[in-house]
Amino acid sequence: MTVILEAERIRVHYDRLVAVGGVDLRLEAGQLMGLIGPNGAGKTSLFRALCGLQPLAAGRVRVLGAELTPFNRGVMRAIGFAPDTPPVYETLSVEQFLEGIGRAYGLPRNTIEERIDFWLDQLWLSEKRTAKVGALSRGMRQRLTIARTLLPDPAFILLDEPSAGLDPAGRVQFRQLLTSLREQGKALIVSSHILADLHEYCSHIGIIEAGRLRQFGTVAEVVLGHAADWTRYRLTLARPMPEIAVLLPEIEGARNVRVDGRVVLFEYADDPDKAAALLADLVRRGFPVASFSALELNLEEAYLRAGIRQVD
Repeated sequence: MTVILEAERIRVHYDRLVAVGGVDLRLEAGQLMGLIGPNGAGKTSLFRALCGLQPLAAGRVRVLGAELTPFNRGVMRAIGFAPDTPPVYETLSVEQFLEGIGRAYGLPRNTIEERIDFWLDQLWLSEKRTAKVGALSRGMRQRLTIARTLLPDPAFILLDEPSAGLDPAGRVQFRQLLTSLREQGKALIVSSHILADLHEYCSHIGIIEAGRLRQFGTVAEVVLGHAADWTRYRLTLARPMPEIAVLLPEIEGARNVRVDGRVVLFEYADDPDKAAALLADLVRRGFPVASFSALELNLEEAYLRAGIRQVD
């Protein structure tokens, strides 16, 4: 596969503050990394460093094999960055705004017109073509920002909280768009606090805290990495029996027990034989078990188990 991004030990400093402290990243064509972390973790600083807007204190970034520098226009043109609060020209129409972006990139007029038509359609903005940017809702502005970012056809795309302000239907359409971009061979990094969405459309996940990547890997690696030897189970009783909240924690290997009426959630060994033995033991003790099953782990649980309390 074509390597799109290579970042080696990049560091970003603001005076004495280390915003990004030695991050390594490598993304290939078709890979989409979800970046998550708490407030002040360094996500925005990392984004700015990877697109050439923030000078590096150390390290280097290569895009499509060429080193990223402010004077390497070829590399800069291969990068698309949509910040969380992008600047816009509110007095321009949607079409005028996108036309200005295309002209700034030196695209031929017919190419600009074709791409404006395409992205307005893809991002459900065709009806807003002549509307003033200042009159758009937040969700519409998010869509326009993505259109602006994709118009030059970049190979490496960074999207900072792109689904903020989108309604549920818009989020579904956005997931479809990201899938399409992956299929086109783009490499993407998306920052979002909607972890369920990231679990659906990402190939990789990076968890950042205090400017360092605490974890990086495929979605499966990150999720299962916190569950090498345990599984979360759901036990449903035929009727409430509060005493199970006392009994289960006393059984070796059972932990994090939560009882809500007839439903009991807890963690136990990731071993079918041990789980079967535990179920048999509970039945012998007289607990009326109506159902017992292992729950599929997800990114949200993996994130919380990483010991990071707040999601930005």
